[in-house]
Amino acid sequence: MDLDHIDLAVVRELQSDGRLTYETLAQRVGLSRPATRARVQRLLDSGAVRVVAVVHPAVRGLTTSAHLSVDVSGAAEGVAREIAAMPQAPFVTVTAGQRAIMAELRTDGIAELDRAIERVRAVAGVSAVDPLISIRHLKDPYLLAAEPTVADLDGTDLQILDALERDGRLPFADLAATTGLSAGATRARTLRLLDGGVVKVLALVRPEILGLGFLCGFAVRVDGAREPVADELVGWERVSFLSACVGRAELVGTISADSTGSIRATLDAMRALAGVRGVESWIHLELVKERYDLGNSATSPADTARG
Repeated sequence: MDLDHIDLAVVRELQSDGRLTYETLAQRVGLSRPATRARVQRLLDSGAVRVVAVVHPAVRGLTTSAHLSVDVSGAAEGVAREIAAMPQAPFVTVTAGQRAIMAELRTDGIAELDRAIERVRAVAGVSAVDPLISIRHLKDPYLLAAEPTVADLDGTDLQILDALERDGRLPFADLAATTGLSAGATRARTLRLLDGGVVKVLALVRPEILGLGFLCGFAVRVDGAREPVADELVGWERVSFLSACVGRAELVGTISADSTGSIRATLDAMRALAGVRGVESWIHLELVKERYDLGNSATSPADTARG
């Protein structure tokens, strides 16, 4: 799908706030309200853009996460899709590198994480699983890092969160029909959840749509403290994700770039950083699953996209 400069402006606004009203969005991109609405609908219908709600992990009890490098015997795609069917796996890709598949798991505690890793090991065709246990997310566009300022969520709050996970742009009137409250009361509840850091709504965009069709994962081993290296990498524009972890490496992340040359230059610069002992890298060939509405994923099919 080819996007012009106005489409790209719409996408970037929705990446910051997926619930912007059409009036506000129209003012920011310089179109009429009907024209803006049509643009948004075309983007959503194409599958290139999805507006989703990301609930704070603590609300869903998802306090533990890991990044898995998975080796397989035989074809990787079927194995990747079976892993993607697990509700604990928000992100699964087929890769080129030492391992055939990379996956992220998010669970309620270390015991559940251990069970989920064992389930991955039991998938037919899996020959090895090498986990990196995340201890802190340092850069993640799809994760609310700060603790929510709203506590004691009730059943109505959870209904709103569930509905937003199904459709991040669901109008307040439709949300009200879900909760049984008035539109005004539902709007006040929803804004309280958004402003309180319980949930954020944003656009998920296929990287190639933004000219960033080349994704490279990396794992960094450091000598001494990881913080100086991590602080440097967090500030790099091409590093779109970074997590501190324990295992075979101290940091794991993703490079989003416009070419293999840009990836090579970023990896070279990474290897040259003081304190870096080694860098392992892999190319993401196919995005099998990217879904962060894990509150609903246990009861509905996994959304998949190809990238």
